[in-house]
Amino acid sequence: MVSREELLGLLKDMESDRVERTTSFREEKLGQAVCAFSNDLPNHKKPGYVLLGVEDSGNIAGKKVGDEELQKLGDVRSNGNVLPQPHFEVSPVFHFPEGDVVVLEVHPSEFPPVRYKGRCYIRIGPRKGVASIQEERVLAEKRASTARTFDERSCPGSSIENLSLDLFQLYYLPQAFDAETLEANRRTAKEQLASLGFYDPVRGMCTNAGVLMFGNNPLYFIKGAYLQYVKFGGTEMTDTVREEKEFSGPLATVLKNLDDFVKTNIIKQKPVRQNGGFQERKVFNYPVWALRELLMNAVMHRDYESNAPVYIYEFTDRIEMVNPGGLYGDVRPENFPDASDYRNPIVAAGMKVLGYVNRFNFGVKNAQKQLEQNGNPPAAFNLGLNTKFAVTVRANGEWDGA
Repeated sequence: MVSREELLGLLKDMESDRVERTTSFREEKLGQAVCAFSNDLPNHKKPGYVLLGVEDSGNIAGKKVGDEELQKLGDVRSNGNVLPQPHFEVSPVFHFPEGDVVVLEVHPSEFPPVRYKGRCYIRIGPRKGVASIQEERVLAEKRASTARTFDERSCPGSSIENLSLDLFQLYYLPQAFDAETLEANRRTAKEQLASLGFYDPVRGMCTNAGVLMFGNNPLYFIKGAYLQYVKFGGTEMTDTVREEKEFSGPLATVLKNLDDFVKTNIIKQKPVRQNGGFQERKVFNYPVWALRELLMNAVMHRDYESNAPVYIYEFTDRIEMVNPGGLYGDVRPENFPDASDYRNPIVAAGMKVLGYVNRFNFGVKNAQKQLEQNGNPPAAFNLGLNTKFAVTVRANGEWDGA
């Protein structure tokens, strides 16, 4: 993180294209700057710096930086308008006689092109603007050549013919980009897919994320790409199986089917009389948004290199969800759920575009809040499993399965 002495040097360096000065804390200004430095089109392989509270001349602007301004900086990372999620650090507030300054240290993304509200911003020298088709192609090829996560790697044997282009172009793209951007778009389908991480232009194959999101038959390439739901007639797996259902196909449609299934088949309500009187109130076995958050987390964070599906077990008193793949990256039992890391960053970005992720790193906390408000015990997470991740959600205490 930048020290006070380093900040003084950055204030004087008027030539570097890795420094942007601004007096504005507006999200649009910050989002574009973070996006441009994340893309690192010149390939500096070094962080870019946004100096907040500093005029273009390098003079400190006389701003006061408080909690409200710092919250705005955190929102740039978590609100999902910059995708894939950026990696940046926020400095302490530096107090000078002329005013306060805070610094964003933005690291180059491993998953370019990065977009802010659907537009790919870049910076070369003093110029900051929207990338051209050729510049986006350079970024897409850079990602393909350094692919690290399973979802961004190419899927052997796949081609664009294995994807539903209607699903991608008619359903996904209008949610990923505004109408003006789509109207001006002259890219081929392969270029569109590559710019979002769904196609590898270097190898001429779909990425695993592309197959998962839009594949005509993802199971042909990725054997564990499905969810298995089982409903039992009691509290044990040895009890009668009342219902089974498999959710498979492209995630762009599976997620909606899963969402609808939870609302219509799992969530139940019944009237309960208040204080022995005649007035009634509704009691729900589970809050729909809590189950939705936890299920979407399972889809987003699971290990797709495993042949096992995501399991959803519904018992009369609880629901258990088990997905292959334990805690990932920087996330440890001692910092869960405050820390975040992404096993499948391209899939995560796609789910955000489709509206199945609201804010990054808030899913578990939001689920716990919803459970508390509905009268359910907190969700219990088994964090000691090396190859699996399991969560148990118990029914509302007033629910007896009726």
